Amino acid sequence: MPDNGWPADRIDTESAHSARIYDYILGGKDYYPADQEAGDAMAREWPALPVHMRANRDWMNRAARWLAQEAGVRQFLDIGTGIPTSPNLHEIAQAVAPESRVVYVDNDPIVLTLSRGLLASVPEGRTAYLEADFRDPAAILNAPVLSETLDLNRPVALTVIAIVHFMLDADDAVGVVRRLLEPLPSGSYLAMSIATAEFAPEEVGRVAHEYAARNMPMRLRTLDEAHEFFAGLELVEPGIVQVHKWHPDGNGEQGIRDEDIAMYGAVARKP
Repeated sequence: MPDNGWPADRIDTESAHSARIYDYILGGKDYYPADQEAGDAMAREWPALPVHMRANRDWMNRAARWLAQEAGVRQFLDIGTGIPTSPNLHEIAQAVAPESRVVYVDNDPIVLTLSRGLLASVPEGRTAYLEADFRDPAAILNAPVLSETLDLNRPVALTVIAIVHFMLDADDAVGVVRRLLEPLPSGSYLAMSIATAEFAPEEVGRVAHEYAARNMPMRLRTLDEAHEFFAGLELVEPGIVQVHKWHPDGNGEQGIRDEDIAMYGAVARKP
């Protein structure tokens, strides 16, 4: 793997990392041997893992396009950005509306370094990167880069993609999402994908065990638990469904079995 120039003293290259495992499974290049070993072990336990991860990424693309094109959103706050994989959220939004603005939030030094070159905006819009922990919403909301980039008097799409399964009950994921939504005005949106074991409990359970064995315990959620994130919001049709069933566009959803997808996806409007 090439030298990407990130600060090596801040990165544990000997241990697998969730964002780098995701990058490896999706065919990226920003991972280490520990991430490859972990990804291979997980795929052996559940061969559908690459299908599942790609479907989640495709859902993010469709949700971002819907928010920009159908809902007219021009501001995005993306939590848990992960390693940039083109098309990135700002590329999708700015393809619809070049003036769109995006703030990416992550706490991984690899993401921080890669974002400098891969999350560049078109001239009409703007992108910014904020190094912060999702579990500290006050640090996100009070960061100068947020207020310099987004106008919180205008609607914002809060996107929380494939991250809350790494938040345990003690982290109060629902409470964190609500605190992030609280200052956003009426007409803002929440877009989330939420991991579940309801469709392939044994296989997904084994994958979760592999994550936990590498110090990445997971909290998989039921449909009822997924609904808790959207309390008080107006769900966009078709509501909370497996990601491959949310506004399919015919570009890859055909032939995907329900048991190969372990992620719910939904978009909802703040009244």
